[in-house]
Amino acid sequence: MKKISILIVLIGLSFSCSDSFFDLKPQGRASLEQLSNKNGVNALLIGAYSLVDGVGSGNTGRQSTVSNYVFGGIASDDAVKGTDAGDQPEQSFIEQYNWLSDNTYFLGKWWHQYDGVARCNEVIQIATGELVKDMTEAEIAQVVAEARFLRGFFHFEAKKMWNKIPYIDEKVYVSADPNSTKVPNTEDIWPKIEEDFKFAADNLPTVQAQKGRATQWAAKSFLAKSLLFQKKWAAAKTLLDDVVKNSGKKLVANYHDNYRTTGNNNTESIFEVQFSVNDGTNGNNGNAGDNLNWPYSAGAPGRGCCGFYQASHNLVNAFKTENGLPMIGAAGDGSLDTYNKVDLPNDQGIVSSAAFTLDKTIPVDPRLDWTVGRRGVNFLDWGPMPGSAWIRDQVYAGPFTGKKWMYYLAEENSTTHSTSKRNVNNNFRMIKLSHVLLWLAECEVELGNLAVAEGYVNQIRLRAKTGSVQDASVTYKVEPYPAGTFASKGAEYARNAVRMEQRLEFAMEGHRFFDLVRWGIAAKVLNKYAAEEAVPGKEPSGRTFSKRGYMAGKTFTEKNNYFPLPQDEILNSQLDGKPTLTQNPGY
Repeated sequence: MKKISILIVLIGLSFSCSDSFFDLKPQGRASLEQLSNKNGVNALLIGAYSLVDGVGSGNTGRQSTVSNYVFGGIASDDAVKGTDAGDQPEQSFIEQYNWLSDNTYFLGKWWHQYDGVARCNEVIQIATGELVKDMTEAEIAQVVAEARFLRGFFHFEAKKMWNKIPYIDEKVYVSADPNSTKVPNTEDIWPKIEEDFKFAADNLPTVQAQKGRATQWAAKSFLAKSLLFQKKWAAAKTLLDDVVKNSGKKLVANYHDNYRTTGNNNTESIFEVQFSVNDGTNGNNGNAGDNLNWPYSAGAPGRGCCGFYQASHNLVNAFKTENGLPMIGAAGDGSLDTYNKVDLPNDQGIVSSAAFTLDKTIPVDPRLDWTVGRRGVNFLDWGPMPGSAWIRDQVYAGPFTGKKWMYYLAEENSTTHSTSKRNVNNNFRMIKLSHVLLWLAECEVELGNLAVAEGYVNQIRLRAKTGSVQDASVTYKVEPYPAGTFASKGAEYARNAVRMEQRLEFAMEGHRFFDLVRWGIAAKVLNKYAAEEAVPGKEPSGRTFSKRGYMAGKTFTEKNNYFPLPQDEILNSQLDGKPTLTQNPGY
């Protein structure tokens, strides 16, 4: 003890005349000086990229996952929450249009997007700062372009969720001042999102050595998508034409090659979120945000958990065809469609132990069985889906399960999976050439070029026709539109055909709700869906079965086009006792 006391006295004498003793560097945190070089800047940029998958910020995960399965899928007519009635009630509220500002899913999404924005701004501030000496102007320009691409993406995701959001750039953001980002959300920030994507498009290379980094084509595609949301058809068309003609991208031969690990970063992919396993993160980089969305059986892909995100009867019925074409009418809002009048045969209400033979004679688009698991049809290479044995609560959530993020049993190994079989390195294809072609079709319809739009849609339908099929015993029938169909039936029919094609091609990928909103038809479509989903279904044989009775009386109003801003964020935005953020109308 005496030796320790003497040591303390000596230390005190040594530092008694200097304040530097109390000037301690934070432990476990890199300093500005340490980050102000090529390696440090690149590490920060990778940190910004790491949030694109929707996981890794605070306690967010499934609330903000890149697939948007809750906000883009469950909130739409594509999917139901799944699982059982008591699990994750926050998702049930979203499914049933009961949107409150204290729902933790809204807070998680907001939190994640603005954490991503903050990381991008730090990259730009440090890369362009005076302390960086080992980077050329060209290297700095590319880093800034990638950071601005990501900043545009994070703001874009928030914009389509809430519409009224603040834009935060590197000039506004001061990491040491939490009040610096308390700016109003009264300005329309589309022009600033466009500026970020435009800068990225002008400064990024056409090809990146490292897969997953943004390219010129990714930036142009996102810029075009932001223009589509604003109905700037001509400007979007110019960009999309450039991507089609000059990017070198082409459709893969088989539709399902876009949804398996062996198809990662293929010739159709324009921007892909990279998932990895066995990289020291316990699988958190392997599509962790969707790890609840698996069959509820130890004998199925994912090996047991958790039954969320199941396809709706409405979506399954949409894949029925008549003479190889979708069963749609000549109304752009889908109000004259006939596909949902009679249900496709299914095993709703029939347990797996009971006899069941699926009627496979009704013609359907082959993309149905690459998108949805249904009883009696081959489930990749796992054999025929056994029905309710893979469903957590069929009475509550229906008989179907999603399929696009599943994997082949033959590909289940240490390279593709972590210890949890639900963490898979099957990338999420955020933008594919198929998106670009159908966006072009949309532009051409709105610009009056119906024959050109028909040609783009038929490229997608021909791929569906000539590609591989999931089950040879099912009657698959898909055909291109006969030449002149769009012109003869008119713009409203063509518009509806393009919208239906987008639904079929990208079903269960988290786009549907946001598409309905930007098309201005969400209320009409979703109120019709809720009313039809709430009553018993009927098969061609006359058999009736219950659907989602809990949707009875649920109403989608115009306020539901955008989600409520999180109440916590409004409270946190206060300056001088007044919030800088204002809530969306109606909440």
